[in-house]
Amino acid sequence: MNKIFSAALLLSTVCAGPILAQTTTPPSPATPPTSTMAPAATTGMKGFVQDIEDLAVKNNEFRRVLYTAKHSQLVVMALKPKEEIGEEVHKLDQFFRVEEGTGEAVLNGVRTAIRAGFAVVVPAGTNHNIINTGNVPLKLYTLYSPPNHRDGVVHHTRGDAEADNEHFDGNTTE
Repeated sequence: MNKIFSAALLLSTVCAGPILAQTTTPPSPATPPTSTMAPAATTGMKGFVQDIEDLAVKNNEFRRVLYTAKHSQLVVMALKPKEEIGEEVHKLDQFFRVEEGTGEAVLNGVRTAIRAGFAVVVPAGTNHNIINTGNVPLKLYTLYSPPNHRDGVVHHTRGDAEADNEHFDGNTTE
């Protein structure tokens, strides 16, 4: 899946209000592009519009919920070398995109090597796991539909995530 399709999927899936909206001033031939971040309240825009690849690559948390809408949720994750998400099954659909690193996606026992640029779609009811098989962090983002975690939650480590028995409580970002 190419980045344009991945971005289109992200934008079409996430439906309702940003934490921040990004605006860009068109560059003149002699001026480099500039970017400003404006709070959603000042732009009136709803939704999430940011550089997801950059956010995923810079993230060092096991899990960070970036945005929660009524029917979907955007989360960035970083798995340490040899770390895994852990086997799980959801009653919801989930999409992963790998931005850095190498690993394995395990869906109903079938192992598939994944690396930067790979997408994984996990239908509801599928036993799945993502494992970092490399020597550097595996950086990715995931979309849950519907939301799975409490809006804004940050788990620094997998241990923190396992100790916090949190779930989506119905509250969205906006």
